[in-house]
Amino acid sequence: MPKHVDPDARRRHVVDALFRVVVREGLHRTSLRTVADEAQLNIGSLRHYFASQQDLMRFAMQSMLDRVGSRLLEHVQRIGDLGSHPRPEQLQLAAGLLAELLPLDEHRRAEVTVFLDFNTAARTNPAFVDLSRQAAEGTRSLVRRVLTRLHAEGALRPGLDLGLETERLTALLDGLSLSAVLHPEILSPRACVDVLLTHLSDLSLPMGTPDSAH
Repeated sequence: MPKHVDPDARRRHVVDALFRVVVREGLHRTSLRTVADEAQLNIGSLRHYFASQQDLMRFAMQSMLDRVGSRLLEHVQRIGDLGSHPRPEQLQLAAGLLAELLPLDEHRRAEVTVFLDFNTAARTNPAFVDLSRQAAEGTRSLVRRVLTRLHAEGALRPGLDLGLETERLTALLDGLSLSAVLHPEILSPRACVDVLLTHLSDLSLPMGTPDSAH
């Protein structure tokens, strides 16, 4: 009797292998052959699920976006009602949520590395542009929602331009991600979190100031 193979599980197994190859060798050196070898599959088995390297890359990028999205949703659910927490804790919780996008451990480092390589490829490959844009818009949307929620709870200074602050914070996250992947010996995970929290603290009301939203 032939062995039953779960197609979804097999695709996840291949994507995990792809991530390892990209982290180790870079996207430009990643091929169906190298991924098949890493996944310990023959090339024919891989082509059963992905017709081309481009199909594999797109599936991997979409899988990464889905994974990050699911993790963010779980994080939001754990936080619950932000307004039920003291103001300093609100900033800590917001920083923790946004830190899901940073390479703070091996798993997230692999995601960010693939993300950076994929976006570099998208600059010259039209087949990847839509997913690259989806990722960029998703990050901005998350940052905007976090800042809007903090503002609604009266945790931020009055008069802030949330559109501008969204771009500033998004740029900070992008810069931290790039530096931490390229130079982990210079920018540690702890330093990434400290920089992020300091930025949010600079946007917040000084302690002891009455909440402007209440």
